[in-house]
Amino acid sequence: MINVGVLGATGAVGQRFVQLLADHPWFNLKTLTASERSAGKEYGSVVNWRLDSPFPESASHLIVSPTTVDAVKDCDIVFSAMPADIATQLETDIANAGVGVFSNASSHRMDEDVPLMIAEVNPEHAALIDVQRKKGRNGFIVTNPNCSTIMLATALAPLRKFEFKDIKVATLQAISGAGFEGVPAFGIYDNVIPFIGGEEEKMAREANKILGTFSNGKITGAPFSVSASCNRVPVIDGHTLNIWIDINASVPEVIDAFKTWEAPFKGLPTQPDKSVLYLEQENRPQPRLDRNRGGAMTVSVGRVREGIRFVAMGHNTIRGAAGASVLNAELIHTMKYI
Repeated sequence: MINVGVLGATGAVGQRFVQLLADHPWFNLKTLTASERSAGKEYGSVVNWRLDSPFPESASHLIVSPTTVDAVKDCDIVFSAMPADIATQLETDIANAGVGVFSNASSHRMDEDVPLMIAEVNPEHAALIDVQRKKGRNGFIVTNPNCSTIMLATALAPLRKFEFKDIKVATLQAISGAGFEGVPAFGIYDNVIPFIGGEEEKMAREANKILGTFSNGKITGAPFSVSASCNRVPVIDGHTLNIWIDINASVPEVIDAFKTWEAPFKGLPTQPDKSVLYLEQENRPQPRLDRNRGGAMTVSVGRVREGIRFVAMGHNTIRGAAGASVLNAELIHTMKYI
């Protein structure tokens, strides 16, 4: 078994990590970290479990550690749900100490030697771990993208066989993406908030890196532009994206690409049967009906129209965060980096 830890285990994404790792067939959940006020106490006594899944009793009696390098020195890998300002130096120090870091934070996503990975979309970018090690790092850092970028880039993956250069996207993003305390109830009820700080910029730059090409130890960004407009809506879980794409393909060709695309590997524990699922109904996908498909790891697409315009939707804290990171770790393990 591979010993793993979770950094920031009491927050929204941290809880998702614990949920997915508590009974994982490959990973032994050994260490949980949180703030100083929780350190030294049992996880079950300090976590305010707010997920729509049962609390994993196997994690209940784990003693929470302070979030330090020493706390995870006995782990083979850690999953980071830390805020970006804290994660920047902490993740670097942990990786330099010989531990593999799989991060949901934005701190290192655009580092030239760090993979920004969606396992099924750009697995070849894992070779950047070799670049890190050649520079003397004993461990490594692998990041997953922003939650809305994951939905966008995964939906675009089946279309890479066509030429496209300009993408416009309007997001309808769930409140869970802002964390448990992120959006006051009075602000989101009966409302749409047409601004999410930093989100539009992340979507533009991250998609280019993810769908870029790896050669000679470097990523060359994909030759398309992304213009995003991001909105917070009163949905608990599930980000919906309306996408317009300037692409050299017809509606039937795009639909066929969605229906026939397969991930380049199969059989990993967190991997869904269909990473991209095309829905025929004219009013789908919908968050409440479709966010939990494939163990909440499937990105559903539909409403392909002339233009080309279509809708994509996925579970933001699982496919768009913790689940994506766990799947990255499973893939990296099969590549013998762990």
